[in-house]
Amino acid sequence: MTGSSAGAARTPRAALAELLTGNRRFVSGQPVHGHDVTAAAAVASGDQQPYAVLLGCIDSRVPLEAIFDQTFGSICVIRTGAHVLDRAVCGSIEYVVGQLGVPLVMVLGHERCGAVASAVDTLRTGERPGGSLAYLVDQIAPAVTEVGADDPRAHPMAVRRHVLRTVAALRADDLLTGPVAAGRVDVVGAVYDLATGEVTLLDR
Repeated sequence: MTGSSAGAARTPRAALAELLTGNRRFVSGQPVHGHDVTAAAAVASGDQQPYAVLLGCIDSRVPLEAIFDQTFGSICVIRTGAHVLDRAVCGSIEYVVGQLGVPLVMVLGHERCGAVASAVDTLRTGERPGGSLAYLVDQIAPAVTEVGADDPRAHPMAVRRHVLRTVAALRADDLLTGPVAAGRVDVVGAVYDLATGEVTLLDR
């Protein structure tokens, strides 16, 4: 994204429109940036002027810059298993919003998420994983409980519920509630379809 487009995307609505337009380019096979990850492209990006911060999953099939057709300097990206929040993630988002003036936070879940599947399996079998994976499962488990672990569609429904729970947690963050209430920042949730490449916004 050029400096002029960055300036045009300084409101939550404009930032969201920019992201979704990029996803449409990606889905149609007509990206502007075309995965240009050369050193020359990095140098040409100039000063950092991101217009959005995306919190997504670590899944290797969901490269956020690519699926939104973004270039160096346009978006900040944070990735954890099933976009689970911790203090480092929240602090990073608080920094981007507070210090860089980013107007949009997007939480992006995706179909066939392995971390969500682990949480569903744990609640169905009662067998809790060891190590720090248990922390991820514990953070996702409330979403699975809300949709019903025994429901045949528990996994896809839990993916969406977990996105919405993450959005709600961020909107309630002490340093984000003011900007959100004032309309300077928005926090939205969406799901990426691995089969089609499309990003669909979720209603809060």
